[in-house]
Amino acid sequence: MFYVQRNSQGELVRVEASGFAEATATLPADDHEIQAWFANESVENSLNALKLSDIEMIRVLDDLIQVLTNKGVLCITDLPPAAQAKLLDRNRARVALGGLSNLIDDEETRLV
Repeated sequence: MFYVQRNSQGELVRVEASGFAEATATLPADDHEIQAWFANESVENSLNALKLSDIEMIRVLDDLIQVLTNKGVLCITDLPPAAQAKLLDRNRARVALGGLSNLIDDEETRLV
């Protein structure tokens, strides 16, 4: 059984496993509204996790492209013009900030 709070339009705004002061009703776990609530929450949590990891992945990809170009495996001109421009802009910004070395802690597990 879940305790729920509804807004003035009758939509769920809060669902908890234990009672709370603002609870306006209870619903069984197999109720379609409860299942939809948790399905939406799961999707939202997954999207938030992806958003949080985007910045970290950008850095990984930036470093990977740098390594591949330094080793001659990839030439910057192999990439589309828009990608070239973005990479060159990032490179200029990193150089202006002193290369941003040591952003990845040596103690971190490296995937590449």
